[in-house]
Amino acid sequence: MATGTLTTSINHLEKARLQLDKCGELLGLDQSMLDRLGTPDKIFQTHSPIRMDDGSIRMFPGYRVQHNNILGPYTGGIRFHPSVDLNKVTSLAMLMTWQCSLVGLPYGGAKGGVTVDPHQLSLAELEHLTRRYTSDMVMVFDPQKDIPSPDINTHPREMAWIMDTWSTNHGYAAPGVVTGKPVAIGGTVGRSNATGRGVVLALDDLLTFMGKSWKGLRIAIQGFGKLGSVTARLAAERGAKVVAVSDLTGGLYREEGLDIADLIGYTKAHRFLKGYQEGQPITEEELLYLPCDVLIPASLGGQIHAGNAHKIQAPIVIEGANAPVTFEADAVLEERGIVVLPDILANAGGAIVSYFEWVQGTQQLFWTEDEVNARLQEVLSRAFQRVATNVTTKGLSFRMAAYVEAVGRVATALSLRGLYP
Repeated sequence: MATGTLTTSINHLEKARLQLDKCGELLGLDQSMLDRLGTPDKIFQTHSPIRMDDGSIRMFPGYRVQHNNILGPYTGGIRFHPSVDLNKVTSLAMLMTWQCSLVGLPYGGAKGGVTVDPHQLSLAELEHLTRRYTSDMVMVFDPQKDIPSPDINTHPREMAWIMDTWSTNHGYAAPGVVTGKPVAIGGTVGRSNATGRGVVLALDDLLTFMGKSWKGLRIAIQGFGKLGSVTARLAAERGAKVVAVSDLTGGLYREEGLDIADLIGYTKAHRFLKGYQEGQPITEEELLYLPCDVLIPASLGGQIHAGNAHKIQAPIVIEGANAPVTFEADAVLEERGIVVLPDILANAGGAIVSYFEWVQGTQQLFWTEDEVNARLQEVLSRAFQRVATNVTTKGLSFRMAAYVEAVGRVATALSLRGLYP
């Protein structure tokens, strides 16, 4: 069984701007507006020195890109991953702006991260890195200006360290400075499952739109972390058969469907899928080409590209990860009649419930998990209906239908607020 993550050489920012240009043509936006929409407001870069357990000192590059705050404070995840660079973070910040706009959140888009493989760090080293990165960004993060949240390889634990570091530097407790925190220090119930739940809710709306049902639906999910595992569990509970899953150690395929509850228990005990016996070993790349009804790339960006888009057999692709389908691959899939539900809609659950957490924190409110889940479904379904209307009335793909809605709202806001000075 091959290991490792499928990677390609992709200029993520260039691809994001190509999508924006295509949307701009549909909206009739002039070049000056496209230049504003395609350029981030601010870029921050750090080099954090960390004393390692062996006494040596290593430098770790860190980033925070604030794309656009015309609709409200910046928000966006922080990821710890070896592939983090300025190009990728900038493109993800732009996608965050479109996502917040699409689902109607009063937020602007940002993204941050550190270039590191956190699995190679001890717990103490990881805490030192998280706190130093936060200290370097202490004048960037702010409950009213820029609110970070979890992303790849960051969890409630890291969010707690960020809150504590920022609060200590400012001399008062500020639960609103970060979302995705543990419930005990101001987090919200439902946040840990929100992104995966949002993927399933978005797919539910799509199936209804297409006249399909969950029963017997064959699903393959690339990525079995906090997003993929929740997506798999909730899909299985609805009657779908999850026939394949994968993580960075490889994948598993079982035509009759995998036992997701057992798989989740195994990964809790062993961290990764490697070594699980109840399935045929496959690679992460092979998972993408399986015959199934729904393919959910929920790992990293750029997994479906011009070189492999023709191999995709699933008639429906749900973008669980950020930008897993490149601009060129999107055109190939559309030409082949494959429906792609874009990331700015499909994985918006985390952003939506992060907003709920921020509201609860700033107003000292407390919601039940049922209330959080019901509000999440309401916001997502409303956004889906707006996108579906664009699909049916304007003849657009789901991606362009979502982009027209999202980018159009930001462009309108920029025009209404004008230019200062």
